This record gives sequence, C-alpha cells and structure tokens, in this order.
Amino acid sequence: MARKPKALVLDSWTVIAFLEDEPSGQRVADLISNAHEEAIPVYMYVVNAGEVWYIIDREIPEKEADSSIKELRALRIQIENVDWELTQEAALFKAQHKMSFADCYAAALAKSKKADLVTGDKEFKPLEGEIKIEWM
Repeated sequence: MARKPKALVLDSWTVIAFLEDEPSGQRVADLISNAHEEAIPVYMYVVNAGEVWYIIDREIPEKEADSSIKELRALRIQIENVDWELTQEAALFKAQHKMSFADCYAAALAKSKKADLVTGDKEFKPLEGEIKIEWM
C-alpha cells in the first residue's frame, strides 16, 4: 500500500506542466484531484505563484496570466504568504545548494508542512534526504 502524504507542495515546474498541458500535466491534475478526494491539503508558496505568473505573462497577455492564478485558487491550492521563518529556511537551502531562490521557497514550505514536494525539476535532487519529493 502506498504511503499517503500528509500534504503536497507544488513548485512552479509542476504548475506550469499542468497549466500548459505538458506531458506530465494530466498526472499533476490527477494528483491534485486525488489529494482533494482524500482531504490532503495542497499548498504553493506565493513566491512560486509569482514565478508561474511571470513565466506565463512572458508568453501570453497579462490578463491570461491573472486567470492562471485564479485557476489555481479554484483548484483549492492554498497559496501561502511569505513570513520570516520560511524565508530563513529558504535562505538556508540557498546557502547550502545551487538552486534558484524560488525553488528554495518551495522546499522550505514542504519541509515546514512535512509535505511531499511535487516536481519534475532536477534542481531538487540534492534535497532528497531533507524533504520528501514526489517526482513527476
């Protein structure tokens, strides 16, 4: 029997895959749906939501980038705000690993929530011993 995660944290890689119907997008959709059916909270850090917004805004009109964030909220993804404790944890990840600061925030949120980080971004590989990762 598979282990049931306590919570899930989505990084920008995962959300972009979902929103842009990339090959792993359906798997992400199923994961979110199953999490809701099993009352497993799904989180995203506001920093990563901002990253998603600017990536989408580069490709399509700003109004559609806004719609993408509304879609995340409609999917009941809880967008967490920045606070010092999580920022400090993200900064520690940044100091110890070569990864983007936005990715460090996703890792810090996963660690603080004791959640599985859902990603396909290989930049998280060095953190496998520190956080649980659900690879897409």
